Parts: sequence; structure tokens; C-alpha cells
Amino acid sequence: MKTASRKGGSAGRSMGMMVLFLVTGAVVGGILGEIAASSSLLSGVAPYLIKPFPVFDVPPVSINLYVIKLVIGFALYPNLMSVVGIIAAILLFRRF
Repeated sequence: MKTASRKGGSAGRSMGMMVLFLVTGAVVGGILGEIAASSSLLSGVAPYLIKPFPVFDVPPVSINLYVIKLVIGFALYPNLMSVVGIIAAILLFRRF
């Protein structure tokens, strides 16, 4: 019975680690895209690498509880380099 709980626990950690890899890959890819945009060597291709593509946008919602005010919203605008970073993160995650 203990092995089943361990297996579920390791699957949860594995999923959490994969999410961490994906977010890190997206951020690093976005940063590399911004660096590539400032490079003179990639000046012709850079606009395509850093052009954001809106996937979804949840506008901010404000909740006033009179003691605390919460503003919640979420937007996802990845660029091509972020997608490349996510793909690289998936490959690294599967390898290690």
C-alpha cells in the first residue's frame, strides 16, 4: 500500500518538475529572443522571432473585500523564441 502512495507522490513531483521546466524554457527563450532582436546579425529575422502571438487574454477582475483589494488577470502572449525554449525544455526533461 505504501508503494502506491509513493508512486502517486513521485508522479506529482514529476509533473511539477515538468511545469517548472516549461516555464523556465519559455522565459529563457523569450530572453534569448530579446537579445537576438538587439543583435545586428539577426536584424532581418528578429522581428519574426519576437513578434508576440496572443493565445488568450483574461482581463483583470477587481475584487474589493473592504480590507483587501484583489486584482486577478492572466494573459499569454508567447513569441517564437519562447516556443523554441519550451520545445528545448521538453527535450531536456525527457532526456534527464
